[in-house]
Amino acid sequence: MFRKLSIAVAAIAFFAVSNTGNAAELYGTLKKIKDSGQIVMGHREASVPFAYMGPDGKPVGYTVELCNRIIDSVKKTLKMPNLKVKLVPVTSQTRIPLLANGTVDIECGSTTNNLTRSKQIAYLAVTFITGTKLAVKKGSGIKEIEDLNGKAVGLSLGTTNEKAIKRIAKVKGLKIKYHMVKDHPQGFLALVTDRVDAYATDHSLLAGLITSSKDPSKYEIVGRFLSYDPYGIMVRRDDSAMQLLGNTVLADLMRSGEINKIYDKWFTKKIPGKPAVQLPMSSTLKVAFEVQALPY
Repeated sequence: MFRKLSIAVAAIAFFAVSNTGNAAELYGTLKKIKDSGQIVMGHREASVPFAYMGPDGKPVGYTVELCNRIIDSVKKTLKMPNLKVKLVPVTSQTRIPLLANGTVDIECGSTTNNLTRSKQIAYLAVTFITGTKLAVKKGSGIKEIEDLNGKAVGLSLGTTNEKAIKRIAKVKGLKIKYHMVKDHPQGFLALVTDRVDAYATDHSLLAGLITSSKDPSKYEIVGRFLSYDPYGIMVRRDDSAMQLLGNTVLADLMRSGEINKIYDKWFTKKIPGKPAVQLPMSSTLKVAFEVQALPY
């Protein structure tokens, strides 16, 4: 499936930075930040290893680190080294509305970039590529979505995973029981306690949930990819200055190769409060970084 994604990623990179503008112009998000004296970061609380609450009670993770690099650039651009950073937890249901209505200025989590959502918000460059898979208990006999016929699956509300599973089930005529949850820990708990036969979400998030569980040896990720989910940091629509600032930071990290080190830090080594996820960078993501490392 991912053999075709390099072209798609290149296209996403083009559209992600096609809106240009002078980051020094004070309008939109940058003007709001300057006037209020603070930038508001919306973050997930349990999307390991992208954005989750660390041992000290503060959000940490791969996407959070990238967002902090962007915030550092905002401070430099606005000449506000002591800019206050306000942290606001978001969920899969609240992340887009809170960004669109101005409550948060940047969303740092595990959000799939798609055209439907782009009608409400904008995305920066692709920072991760994943897809929907199934987490099951070993020995369940479930290997593909077709094996869920007559069984129950946990789905997080408002996610692309929910849409993917329901769409495929409808096309194939599968009778699957849907157990809707508010977040990933709740969905995985439903699997642990046998309220569902599988929990479906992005394979990277499933890896984090399993490695963080009490007994990872009891669970496995199975099946083919059921969706294509390129992740991106969200900012508000029609704000070319903020988009350019964010994409410049990300392009610099990709061009220098520093983003590879950041990735390894969060996906291949022990992370704060959690064991190592052990998810080496895919060849598709490497290509994505290469094609998005735009020159000056």
